[in-house]
Amino acid sequence: MLLKELELKQPENGLARSQEEAREVAARIGYPVVVRPSYVLGGRAMEIVYDGANLDRYMLSAVRASPDHPVLIDHFLSDAIEIDVDCVADGRDAVIGGIMEHIEEAGVHSGDSACSLPPYSVEESLLQEIERQTLMLAKALGVVGLMNVQFAIKNREIYLLEVNPRASRTVPFVSKATGVALAKAAARIMAGETLAQVGMSHYPELRHVAVKEVVFPFQKFPGVDTVLGPEMKSTGEVMGLADDFGRAFAKAQESAGTFLPRIPSNGGGMVFISVKDADKAAVIAPASSLLEMGFRLCATRGTATHLIRAGLLVKVVNKVGEGRPDIVDMMKNGEVALVFNTTQGKQALEASFSLRRTALMTGMPYFTTVAGMRAAVEAMAAVADSELQCKALQDYHP
Repeated sequence: MLLKELELKQPENGLARSQEEAREVAARIGYPVVVRPSYVLGGRAMEIVYDGANLDRYMLSAVRASPDHPVLIDHFLSDAIEIDVDCVADGRDAVIGGIMEHIEEAGVHSGDSACSLPPYSVEESLLQEIERQTLMLAKALGVVGLMNVQFAIKNREIYLLEVNPRASRTVPFVSKATGVALAKAAARIMAGETLAQVGMSHYPELRHVAVKEVVFPFQKFPGVDTVLGPEMKSTGEVMGLADDFGRAFAKAQESAGTFLPRIPSNGGGMVFISVKDADKAAVIAPASSLLEMGFRLCATRGTATHLIRAGLLVKVVNKVGEGRPDIVDMMKNGEVALVFNTTQGKQALEASFSLRRTALMTGMPYFTTVAGMRAAVEAMAAVADSELQCKALQDYHP
């Protein structure tokens, strides 16, 4: 196997052709697991499964498992950072076109995740190792043209998720951000030229930050939930460019139609937070930043209790079904400016659906991952006392 020869890591995985085989594979590699049909586009029918009961449900109803169509089962790397890499190769040598860090953690489809070029939180030594592994794969596979690789970083360990010897949806974004026409260079190489002949010799270094954000069609489909996962839901994307990550993210959000609230001057600016147990510790830091900026916080009882124990001032509000007025009433009354909501499990998703739908239909900014919350808070701080500045795309390319 090529990965063993190259000494590269990948998440534990296996194939299953029946419910019994699926149980055996999941027990061997450990929950949670990502399950998917053998042949999918856009993450169709992919799902993260956390226990045996939901694995049985998936095998019985979500996918038609048969000897000809096995189900792929991979160990899911919780709280991992996902990295996308585009490179160009001529069969002998390869050059990195761009290394992008997904803002949403691994588990959200790459087509639905915002991303930053260059990476905004990964240390340089890990990026150098990712570059080394990418170039090694391109040479080992004999790629001529474009190649896309997806990695995950967990506990400073790098895992290979996918290798696609073809163009990726990120190529237009990388090309606009760097000023290097990757598709044009790849086409010339596929026609017989070399990297040297097309003028590609090194990874382009940027003095700015480019953030890609995705556009969703949720408003057109009343019954669709806005929670992100392995199955792709987006229908477009936009880009924000700036000298730092916070401003670039804010620009990308506005381009996608999401306007983050500015620091309130009249004691208003209520931010609602409700997160699953696994995320409660992670939201303390961004929640503290919001209070320091002058926003007020409200949260459901479980989240509020955790934040109050950390010394933060939080108003407790009712979930839907706990009594009126509840959080949806407050949102409809214009008392909330921003929503952060993460959830897990079928019952919790159903219980919080009206919350996310209300945010969508009222045009209220909302984020369904902790990573998205961190990025939004950083963006709000970056533009707190200044207006966003615009300049031509060409001005970013010396």
